[in-house]
Amino acid sequence: MVKPDLETRFGAAPDGPMDMATMWRRLASRGSVRSFSEKPVDPAMIETLAALALCSPTKSDLQQRDIIIIRDPDQRTAIHACLGDQTWVAKAPELLVFCGNNRRQRRIHELRGRNFANDHLDALFNPAVDAGIALSAFVLAAEEAGLGCCPVSAIRNKPEDVSRILALPDHVFPVAGLAVGWPEEPASVSFRLPLSQTVHIDRFSDDGFDEALADYDTRREAAQPYAKQRFSDEYGEDTSYPWSEDKARQYSKPERSTFGAFIRAIGFKFD
Repeated sequence: MVKPDLETRFGAAPDGPMDMATMWRRLASRGSVRSFSEKPVDPAMIETLAALALCSPTKSDLQQRDIIIIRDPDQRTAIHACLGDQTWVAKAPELLVFCGNNRRQRRIHELRGRNFANDHLDALFNPAVDAGIALSAFVLAAEEAGLGCCPVSAIRNKPEDVSRILALPDHVFPVAGLAVGWPEEPASVSFRLPLSQTVHIDRFSDDGFDEALADYDTRREAAQPYAKQRFSDEYGEDTSYPWSEDKARQYSKPERSTFGAFIRAIGFKFD
């Protein structure tokens, strides 16, 4: 049933139909997988999933995204070295990298003799969104086949190194990795912020956010406590460690502070 799963995740379910499709039930109960069995995934399956992912929407039919399937063991070892402490990724049978690609569009302008008049921030933004849409579609298709997935944002920790390993040219950049394999154990359902704070009618409002956050923190900590507190050597160990404290600690430290310089170096402008 969709409704109980949505109530578990959000604290309350919206009004509306709840038994329309199997996909709805899978979405309501889905979760990321970071523990994989050693069973290999058929390479043809991954390639089919990549094709399905690229059936997803793309801005103005520009198709500014690419999927790189990492098969060579040496390449995977090199990629893993760029990910920091994400050691669980090495145990995934398959690793993919989703890239934004504005290079093709620029080449089309050269071939057609047309001025590329949009050399500004949107030239970066559109491919990044396109890649994210394709990644989401891949995850849904893979989970429908019984596979488990987890995006890997750490692929942007060392974008210059990743780009060199993958031979990415100017105007092509890594957006996210994706670990894929057969789940070793069922995925857990991560609680989400209440829909009252994330779904808006007609106009944005964050009225009541502080109270909603406090309730969410309490509900999530009771059901899904963190096994480890971030940066405890500096911030100490709190008796209560809710979601908001974890996220505040996470972003109290620089992450990927060189990514903007990398993006400029491969030809993008932030105007």
